[in-house]
Amino acid sequence: MRPTSGITLGGRYHLESRIAIGGMGEVWNARDEVLGRNVAIKILKEEYAGDPGFLERFRNEARHTALLNHNGIANVFDYGEDSGSAYLVMELVPGEPLSSILEREKVLSPDRTLNIMAQTARALAVAHARGLVHRDVKPGNLLITPDNRVKVTDFGIARLADQVPLTQTGQVMGTAQYLAPEQATGQQATGSSDIYSLGVIGYECLTGHRPFSGESQIAIALAQVNDAPPPLPEQVPAPVRALLMSMLSKDPRNRPANAIKLAEAAEAIRRGDIRAAQAAVPGMLLHDDSTEAMTQPVRQATAPTAVVGGAALAAGAAGLGAAAAGAQAAHAASPATAALPLASAADDGATAVEGDHPAGGRSPLYAPLDEEDIAPAPVQKQRRRRALTWPLVALVLLLIFVLLGILLSNLGLFSSPAKSPSSSPVSTPSQTPTVTATPTPTPTPTQTPTINTINVAAGDYVGRNYTTVQGELESLGFVVQLSPVTQQQTQAFQGEVLTLSPTGALPVGSTITVTYAVVPAPTPTATPTRSAPATPSTAPTSTPSATK
Repeated sequence: MRPTSGITLGGRYHLESRIAIGGMGEVWNARDEVLGRNVAIKILKEEYAGDPGFLERFRNEARHTALLNHNGIANVFDYGEDSGSAYLVMELVPGEPLSSILEREKVLSPDRTLNIMAQTARALAVAHARGLVHRDVKPGNLLITPDNRVKVTDFGIARLADQVPLTQTGQVMGTAQYLAPEQATGQQATGSSDIYSLGVIGYECLTGHRPFSGESQIAIALAQVNDAPPPLPEQVPAPVRALLMSMLSKDPRNRPANAIKLAEAAEAIRRGDIRAAQAAVPGMLLHDDSTEAMTQPVRQATAPTAVVGGAALAAGAAGLGAAAAGAQAAHAASPATAALPLASAADDGATAVEGDHPAGGRSPLYAPLDEEDIAPAPVQKQRRRRALTWPLVALVLLLIFVLLGILLSNLGLFSSPAKSPSSSPVSTPSQTPTVTATPTPTPTPTQTPTINTINVAAGDYVGRNYTTVQGELESLGFVVQLSPVTQQQTQAFQGEVLTLSPTGALPVGSTITVTYAVVPAPTPTATPTRSAPATPSTAPTSTPSATK
């Protein structure tokens, strides 16, 4: 039976107007004649009504959604079959799908995006707690009411964790643009798969486009498996970028532990509590080194957001499912020419107020794959390799600097310049005299040197040879007055400077008295070449004869 306005299904539901056409059926606004209320009715398409598989899937949607009771999930009221047509009676949600909002507004603010993500996560948490995985989370399945409440719809391809899926082995159900890597490779979808899909939605809300695109559904699915998402714009606050990148991790272990933790993190970021968000989702620390609050505006994107229908991506015997499951026999069956049949892009089921996808027939697509395209990328190994690269580079640079320092030190470039020895055996200081010119006219609080003054420090000259000191002082413009003082040999060396007077900041041209030591010559004991001293008592025992 083809639904038309005015007919009544099950003797109760009077069809009034069509809301949308989806992949599995049409959605109508109907009047419940028994309870006197308007409802949304999803009617299975006529061409699918005779297919037992589609009929069973339609019944399962009713059973799955009826298990859930949450204000964030569109309620299912009834299920029935009339004249060969199966129909699902659902809550009529006022508002529009998120896909329509993105088409109109392009990008959303970080706060609004986090609000949508938090509400959706809490609704999904109820389904996950019942063992139910949605498997097709996308903007078309998130209805936004006028008061900004989120309603999750279309559990048509959902499955219970302990049930056998309706699709054949290796077949992937979901929309390629929002498909988690484990789903694209034919592995079992989990609650973490729904979190990944919600991360793609958040990315699209903030940028106006999805992180992965391609010429075909298969190319997009392969990008989900192998490619890292492009970085989010710098205008997006760092905590928001970190949360979304953790949700888009290829490894489910690096994503939020569950939907409740995700909701807690999103709500914590909204109120500026970044530490609480990182505690709820530790994976944020892998992508964020900042704790700034979300205060930066988001730059408006100009790229339109296209709404793509759902897809059933089937992995062949040697395709994505074999690569992920590790089936060696299937992998050996000519992987280079494996063909992946792609089911209808609209095979995702329609929902109440979901007018975004036209109906379409089945059209299998084929794409040859290389073996390297089939295998998932070792993302974690790449991250560890990058983490080890920089410490090794730093260590090599450190060793180079150390060797360079040793070489320069051996060449004497770091040694103090050697002083030439003086003409007499006097001890010289290890440093050259410090002469500080202070020509600045501005006085300092501690000292007020005048222009053309030189600071003379006694320590720079005492102990050195007086002739050297005299030359240096005269070269600085001072008048040197020498003052010899007789010293014992044990106290000072011959010519050693004892004191300078005056010292300190002296005007150029001042007279400086240099006092130096004069050591008397020692008395010889027996030297034939020297004359005898005047004192007779100390005469030598023998003297040279006059005849010599």
